[in-house]
Amino acid sequence: MAFAKAQDLIRLARLAAAGRRGISLEEISAEFGVSHRTAQRMTEALDQAFGNVLVEEDEDRKRRWRLVDPMLDRMQLRHESAVEALEIAARAAEAEGRLRHTRALLDLREGMLAKVPKRARVEADAEAVLAAMGQVTRPGPRVTVSADILDAIIEALRGPFRLSVRYHRDKEKRILDPHGVLLGHRTYLAARDPNKADEIRNFRIDLIHEAETINESFAMKEGFTISDYAAQAFGVWQDPEQYGEVIWRFVPDAAERAAGFQFHPRQVQEHEEDGSLIVRFHAAGWLEMAWHLYQWGDRVEVIAPEALRKMVEHYRRPDFAAMP
Repeated sequence: MAFAKAQDLIRLARLAAAGRRGISLEEISAEFGVSHRTAQRMTEALDQAFGNVLVEEDEDRKRRWRLVDPMLDRMQLRHESAVEALEIAARAAEAEGRLRHTRALLDLREGMLAKVPKRARVEADAEAVLAAMGQVTRPGPRVTVSADILDAIIEALRGPFRLSVRYHRDKEKRILDPHGVLLGHRTYLAARDPNKADEIRNFRIDLIHEAETINESFAMKEGFTISDYAAQAFGVWQDPEQYGEVIWRFVPDAAERAAGFQFHPRQVQEHEEDGSLIVRFHAAGWLEMAWHLYQWGDRVEVIAPEALRKMVEHYRRPDFAAMP
């Protein structure tokens, strides 16, 4: 058996063992990017290599392959990629002040390495990759967030429990219902202040001076998800009065560059006959949009909303030497 096929067989065995229902031909085709016939040959190889393959039919009469008591945990495959991923995630968490997550990720890394027979080799190979990966820092000042404040917020989100905070210039503490955290050029707590309104608002975490988790649970706002909430804004700023359709047109010589950007997770791109690119999405946060649009000079035109178009129309410079 070729080496690559052996690797695929081991990976298939792990997938067949990991799920309670095993794996189907359609899932094998999607996971490995192979045809239906190749997926069938892979299941035949799986059956020949392992004596504990169980083939069953699900409720849709599709056949599924499952390994019973596979004991695959005894097979120690190389862990370099996992070590690299954990190290990179730990560095990102540390840069954002999430020290609790930093410690947890490093503990996972150490626990994994402790079980690897050739630890020194794995560490050396992973370090070679990590040493070649530089971290690009965004220009401009970075807001510092207190690790203790962030720890209290994370603890409250786990409950979920209410959070007592002293915010900005408030003399009295507020009681908040935390719903999530938004990471960006500033880090925000998305929370509801039950004493004021039912709506979710953003609170700058760098302006929270004290935070304490209260042993008092609350009901999350029905239907709320942090991903949907974040998608309402271009950056992190939320303003219901600004929310609406946003349409930008990039001129032909900027279209290819702009097509490589994800300006919004729910954007739609339209390529025009003249080579220009139309980008559409729904969001609020005109000021954050203006900050980004300035970098494109006169190579982008705001079609909608009208208020954003007026905000940027006198700042579309033609003399920028490069695009973002």
